This record gives sequence, C-alpha cells and structure tokens, in this order.
Amino acid sequence: MKLQRKNRLRAAALGALAVSGALVLTACGSDDNSGSTGGTGSKTSAASNIKCDGKGQLLASGSSAQKNAMDLWVKNYTAACKDVQINYKPNGSGAGIQELLQGKTTFAGSDSALKPEEVVASKKVFKGGQAIDLPMVGGPIAVGYNVPGVSNLVLDADTLGKIFDSKITNWNDPAIAALNKGAKLPDLKIQAFHRSDDSGTTDNFTKYLKAAAPSTWPYASGKKWEAKGGQSADGSSGVSSQVKQTSGSISYFELSYATASSINTVKLDTGASAPVEATADNASKAIAEAKIVGTGSDLALQLAYNTKAEGAYPLALVTYEIVGTKGNKADTLAALKSYLSYISSSDAQTALKQLGYAPLPSEIAAKVQSTVKTLS
Repeated sequence: MKLQRKNRLRAAALGALAVSGALVLTACGSDDNSGSTGGTGSKTSAASNIKCDGKGQLLASGSSAQKNAMDLWVKNYTAACKDVQINYKPNGSGAGIQELLQGKTTFAGSDSALKPEEVVASKKVFKGGQAIDLPMVGGPIAVGYNVPGVSNLVLDADTLGKIFDSKITNWNDPAIAALNKGAKLPDLKIQAFHRSDDSGTTDNFTKYLKAAAPSTWPYASGKKWEAKGGQSADGSSGVSSQVKQTSGSISYFELSYATASSINTVKLDTGASAPVEATADNASKAIAEAKIVGTGSDLALQLAYNTKAEGAYPLALVTYEIVGTKGNKADTLAALKSYLSYISSSDAQTALKQLGYAPLPSEIAAKVQSTVKTLS
C-alpha cells in the first residue's frame, strides 16, 4: 500500500509539471462580485471562480517562505471577497506556531510539520480537536551567492555542509574548484549567512545536509541554527538582502527571493548525470518522491532530500497551513474554509509557478480540499 501511494503521489506530481498556459490571476482586473448565492449565504465570483463565504478578519503568521505566495493569494481573494480581510505576518515558522498555540491567530504557516508536543499543546486551543498540517506551498530552497565574476556555480551537499560549518572559508578552495573546473574563482573570503529566527527553511536546509551529507554535517536538523560561525539575519528577506549587498556571500532562501532580487543560485551536484538547477519544475520532481506520513486528517509529508533522480532538485520544502480540526473561531470559520479552499484550488496553485513555487501534486491538493470541508 505504501508503494502504491508513493507511485500515485509521484504520478500526480509529474502531472502537475505538465500544467502550462497563462498565469491565472483570479479576480484580477475586476471588481464585479456578482454571482450565485447558495443557501448558506456563500457567493461565487463570476470573474474569479472564488467561492466567497463568511466575513471578518483572518489573522495569521509564520513562514516567510510563503510570503510572496500569500501576498498574491490575499490580493486575489480579497478582491473577490470584500467582506473578508486577511492579515498575514511573515515572522518565521517558529513564531507562527507559537502565536497559534497562544490563540492569537486563525492559522499559522510553517515550513516543517508540527512536533508531537505542539499537537498536544494545540488541544488546549482547539477544544475538541487538534492542530493539523495542510501542505499548501511547494518549492525549491535556493542557495544564493554573490561572488564577483562567477555566474555558474556548482556545489554538492558535502561542500555546502563544510561552507556553512566554517570548514571551507575561501571561494578558491580546492573542493569548490574541483566542482567548477575552468571557473575563475576569486581569492575571496566566504561570508555565509544563516537565519537568526526559528525557521522552517533552516529546518529543511539542515535536513537536506543531514540526509545528503551525513558524514559532513554533525548537527541535528531543526528550526534553530546550530552550526558554529557565520553571520545571521532575520527572515528570508533578511538573508537574501545580505547576499545581494555583500561580496563573497552565500545563504539559503526560497527561489522567489532570488528571482525578485536577481541573485545567482547554485546548481546542486546530486550524483545524477548533470548538476540540477533550482527551479519549480525540478523541485516538483523531488516532491514527487515524498510520502504522506501524517495520520488521520494530518497531511504531513516526508521529503526525499537525498534523491538522485535525474533533474530532481532535492533541496525543497513544503509549507503547511496549520489549523484546528475542531474548535476554530466560530466568527471566522466560514471565511477560513473559503480562503483555504481557494488557495488549494488549481487556479491558485497554477498561479504560483511564475513566482518560483511548485504547484502541489493534484492528489495532495484534493486531499487538502476534502479536509478543509471537515473543519469546524
């Protein structure tokens, strides 16, 4: 059964890669909210196919990895659904989960699944239920760099681990030169930046290093950075800004930040026949290797960080929206379900590709939508 499920997931993800066509910007360019109203008072925008329901303000916080996706979704959804306001604060996965467990927000964004102790704590907030993980945003974690004269850089997990553990400190190090024959690597000190906040991106980055370079990376994976040395900055915007302005720098952040700031990104030597570039399609090939490991209505995924599949970019993440199965705030429940239904729709997912994200495999998206309908 596990093999069948994995094969179905692989096929669904590869199917998502075949999606092509114009970017779907739902509700864009129209303020026409006319549509049919059902018996529950919900309204579907004829221009956008967004089913509006409920009203009020949805407060949420967490993952900065999904900020650019959330900005687009909020813009499109609130253009169609005038009675709902959405305030998403990209303060990092750790902070987002903490605020949700304190009852301050409606949902949280996290680039790593809930820990068992967090699920237990959530039962105090969601009376009669508990928090669950709903995968919503997929995509590559780019390794961005700023090295004068170098625009095509290849690294592997072993070399990356040594760079971020301060074992390789100069750009013309023999280990880097061996992976980049013919490149003019400068005699320049490496400035490695990591996240200062508790970060799901850090969790995924260190899981990749642990899985793909176990003999090199001695630290446990997690949201908090443990390696020695280096410099730090807050959020994906912080580390990407440092790379943009600092000669000799390198860091990890979502591809959308590299794209927005025109930052060069590393190609990964995974052991496949050719180094793999950080792209949405290549990340989807790696996400195709993922397995659903959550139980019940929880849809947490286990990613294949050490895959050697051709063209698969293994340094990927999936951001979860974390909500309660039961005990959600009654005054915003309808709006919450409406918004989550929209962002897991094919329209919303397809729109992400232009931003450098990978649409969810259709099988996973369908399970997310079915689960959203059961929230109470």
